[in-house]
Amino acid sequence: MDLGIRGKVALVLAASKGLGRACAAALAAEGARVTIGARDKQTLAKAAQEIQLETGSYVLAVPTDVTKEEDIEAIVSATIKEFGSIDILVNNAGGPPSGLFEAVSDAQWQETFEQNLLSAVRFTRLVLPYMRERGNGRIINIVSTSVKEPIDGLLLSNSIRMAVVGLAKTLSLELAPFNITVNNVCPGRFLTDRLREGRSFQGKIEQGMSEAEVLKGIARDIPMGRIGKSEELGALVAFLASEQAGYITGTTIQIDGGLVRAVF
Repeated sequence: MDLGIRGKVALVLAASKGLGRACAAALAAEGARVTIGARDKQTLAKAAQEIQLETGSYVLAVPTDVTKEEDIEAIVSATIKEFGSIDILVNNAGGPPSGLFEAVSDAQWQETFEQNLLSAVRFTRLVLPYMRERGNGRIINIVSTSVKEPIDGLLLSNSIRMAVVGLAKTLSLELAPFNITVNNVCPGRFLTDRLREGRSFQGKIEQGMSEAEVLKGIARDIPMGRIGKSEELGALVAFLASEQAGYITGTTIQIDGGLVRAVF
């Protein structure tokens, strides 16, 4: 299937590794011209080089901290200067820290707001004029299954990511007349650095379990019996960015091997 995104311009955040990198690679593989942003300059440059070699598509790397307004403006400006427009925006940011209600400080609430909600607001605001001008666009927010089923100990994620869903649903209605779609993707458990570096994972390693044993235990809770591959999420994002997905908007889609038991 030709997804119809060859030659389109995509901006993908938190794309130096993990799920963000997988999204960028999937879009580049379909012929999109891609800008990737992340905080670590060296890791980002390495990811851009690898994706170019894998896909043959040009990838522009711009170091970006999504909590800094000046960085957001800089990566959007660099993308416009290099490619002339932006057709696809993949909002993505690192997950907030874990913690129960009484252990979470005002500073952590503010940091999570800026990282996971305000960044999406700022990026969307900046790319919309270019999408409206072309009469077409795709905005995809990477959130979490916590918006479908709250996760114990992840108060900040459970709360702030729900605001992203509310933003996306409202925007999907406002932007539908311009053929701009807005959707959310909810990753379940994927084999990423974030999974390996998580408190629960590391705690089991410290107790003497091997990585293979920990991963097997995690997979046991998933109906499909395995942890997701980053490439599978990248493929979903590429489809939502495609011409074929032009009638899909305002949705929140989980990709989790059946982990979430919620009906909607």
